[in-house]
Amino acid sequence: MDLIKIVDLEVFAHHGVYEEENRNGQFFYINAALSVDIRPAGLTDDLTESVDYGTVCHFMNDFMREHTFRLIESAAERMAEAVLLRFPLIRHLTLEIRKPEAPVGLPFSSVSVQIERGWHTALLAAGSNLGDKEEYIDRAVEALKAHPLIRVEAVSEWIVTRPYGGVEQDDFVNGALLIRTLLRPEELLRVMQEEEQKAGRVRAIHWGPRTLDLDLILYDDLVLDTPNLTVPHPDLQNRDFVLVPAAQIAPWYRHPLLHRTVAELLKSLPEDAVTVTGS
Repeated sequence: MDLIKIVDLEVFAHHGVYEEENRNGQFFYINAALSVDIRPAGLTDDLTESVDYGTVCHFMNDFMREHTFRLIESAAERMAEAVLLRFPLIRHLTLEIRKPEAPVGLPFSSVSVQIERGWHTALLAAGSNLGDKEEYIDRAVEALKAHPLIRVEAVSEWIVTRPYGGVEQDDFVNGALLIRTLLRPEELLRVMQEEEQKAGRVRAIHWGPRTLDLDLILYDDLVLDTPNLTVPHPDLQNRDFVLVPAAQIAPWYRHPLLHRTVAELLKSLPEDAVTVTGS
């Protein structure tokens, strides 16, 4: 990815643990590397095809001056988020905030915090087989669309599927969502679980009935296995009720362990694994 670099942007602002730092203020220096596809601007000589680094500099200056944080860690985190939300052509950024007047009490040049933040692509699965099934899923989709750190890129059609896992219960309505998000996987999972709780989800029976089920299926090309979250979803390749809607919106998404796309995984499912009954 191409980079636009901003080096040693000087800002006078009021951040620090000590009261006198917040009261008197001090100089901070900002370095930023913005990941942007600048080829369209390079070919057309059109600024609207790129990111105006002057505007970015003024935005960061205003942000530092208009907010007060005790920690430069917080200043960096919040400013990175604000920049990514304000300038949609920036996909990722590396941001450093340097504090040359930090109260260290020893000879030194400066203290700085550097972070890397950016947009991530994720594939989610949604399902319901209690109550007004489509309504539960629709509400969850709208809630995700309203979240400030999530951009819903595509939503599949809803399909009707037979229950999976051998538990006697009503048919499901299933679908898939493709999103971009600034949330980390664990943070995204918490947001999804909050929506399940709002829908009255009760986890009483494994593979049992539920008002709303939201699963994180794929997240970039991440491979993650923790007590709370496994990505890619470990049963993705066996679930037509996930693969069918996912193939509508992201057939190109490649499983990082199986090295096959969603479309290829769906095509390889045996006929006796099909649970889809309608749409």
